[in-house]
Amino acid sequence: MTIQRSSAEENHSGKASKSSKKISLSRNSKSGRWLWFWVGMSGIAMVSATAGALLAVSLTSTPLQQAQLSPQEEAAFDGDRISGGVLRFSELTRPVNLLVMGMSVLPPDVQNPPEETKNLRYLPQVNSFDGLADVMLLVKFDPETKKIVMLSVPRDTRTEIEGYGVRKINAANVEGGPALTARTVSNLLGGAGIDRYVRINVLGVAKLIDALGGVTVYVPKDMKYQDDSQHLYINLKAGKQHLSGDQTLQLLRFRHDELGDIGRIQRQQMVMRALMDQTLNPATVAQFPKVLEVVKDHIDTNLTVEELVALMGFGVRTNRSNMQMLMLPGRFSEKSEFDASYWLPNKDGIAKLMAQHFGLESEQEQQMADPGSLRVAIQDSTGGDRSNLRPLIRALEKSGYRNIYVAKAWGEPLEVTHIVAQQGDGESAELIRDTLGFGEVRVESTGNLGSDISIQVGQDWLQQKSILEDLLRE
Repeated sequence: MTIQRSSAEENHSGKASKSSKKISLSRNSKSGRWLWFWVGMSGIAMVSATAGALLAVSLTSTPLQQAQLSPQEEAAFDGDRISGGVLRFSELTRPVNLLVMGMSVLPPDVQNPPEETKNLRYLPQVNSFDGLADVMLLVKFDPETKKIVMLSVPRDTRTEIEGYGVRKINAANVEGGPALTARTVSNLLGGAGIDRYVRINVLGVAKLIDALGGVTVYVPKDMKYQDDSQHLYINLKAGKQHLSGDQTLQLLRFRHDELGDIGRIQRQQMVMRALMDQTLNPATVAQFPKVLEVVKDHIDTNLTVEELVALMGFGVRTNRSNMQMLMLPGRFSEKSEFDASYWLPNKDGIAKLMAQHFGLESEQEQQMADPGSLRVAIQDSTGGDRSNLRPLIRALEKSGYRNIYVAKAWGEPLEVTHIVAQQGDGESAELIRDTLGFGEVRVESTGNLGSDISIQVGQDWLQQKSILEDLLRE
C-alpha cells in the first residue's frame, strides 16, 4: 500500500506575514553551510516579532542528513517546496507534516557496534539511527490555521508493516528506516502525507536540553528504577523542579507504572510544552546555531537549511494556545489477546481525529458531540475534600452532562483550571469552559485516559465556587 495523499495537495493559499527587513546574502559553498545557517537563526531571533528573517542560502543542502536514501525511499516523502522563494524563504507556504522519531539504540541493534562497547558488562546507548523508534510523533505545521499539531503514536501500536506483517510500529525503522516508517505511519493514519522526517538519538536529547539550559517541569510522582544491564538509573522526586538533560531523560524514559508507555507519552507532552514555553522566543532562538552544533551528530533529517529556518520561524510566531498535542486513539490489549502487549488503534477514532486536525476527508459527518455522551473526568489539584467538587458536578449536570466521574487527583498544584480535550475535541472543551465560566482549554492528552474531557481543577475553582452555588439556587 502506498501513501494515498500528500499534504502538498492541500490548499496552498495561506498567506504568511511580510518581512520587515530584507537581507541579501550570496550562496555559500558546502563547507560554509553551517555559518549561513547560524546567521539565519540569529536573523530570525532579531525580527521574529514582525515577520522572521530573510536569508539566501543553499536551497538544496541537507547538512543534518546522515541516512542515504534510495530514490524509492525518497519517494515516501513529498519533495515539493514548503517555503517561499529567495526573499521569503523563511516563511512556510503550505501545511507540512513532519515525522519525528526518537531513537534508543543498543549495541545488539547495529551490525558493527563501536569497539569501546564490546567488552563492557552492560549495554550502553549507541549514537546510531538503526534501532527501534522509541518515540514517534507526526507534527503538522499549518500556516493557514496558524497551528502546530503534534500527534503521538505509541511505540507499541499494533499495525501492518509492508513486507513484514503485523508488528509493533517501532520496528518499522529497524526493517526499513525512515521511508518504511513514513509509509507505515501514513497507512495507519488513513493516508496522511509525510513531507519530511527527523530522527534524533537519545544521546542527543540530553545534550539538547543541557544546551537549552535545562527545563522546568512538574515531576508528577517519585520515580525510582534501576536497570544495571543498561546502566539506566532513575531517581526523581515529585514536584516542580528544574531538570538537567540527564534528569529529563529519566523522566521521559520512566515507564514502570500502571500506564506504561502511555504514561510516558503524557510526560513527553508535559516536557514538550514546557520546552516550547521557555525556548520558542527570540532570545533563545538566537542560541539555536550553537545548540545545533552541539547535537548535530545525533540528528538525521531530510530537511534543508532553508526548511529548518522556515519551521523555526513559524514556531516562534505561533501562539501557545494554537499548539495542540494529541495521542493516537486506541486501547491497551488484554493479557489474553496476544503474545505481546500492544496499543490497539481505534480506526473510527483515528479517522475522526485526522479529519478534524490533519484535514483528511472522512466518510463520517463531523458533528458536535452530544454533552450527554461525553465522558467528563474531574481531577482535583487543590488538595481539598471531594465534597468541594459537588457544585461543579451539579453545574455540569444542569447543562446536560451525564457521564461525569471523579478520577485520580492531578498531582501538580494549578492556579488555573485546565480543561483538557483528551481526545482532541477542542470545541467540546470550549463549551465546558463557557458553561463553567472559568478555566483554560488545552488540546492535549495529559488528562484521564478514559475521558473525552478532563477538568483538572485549580485554585480559580475555589474563587468561583460560591458564584456557581448561587446560580444553582436560582
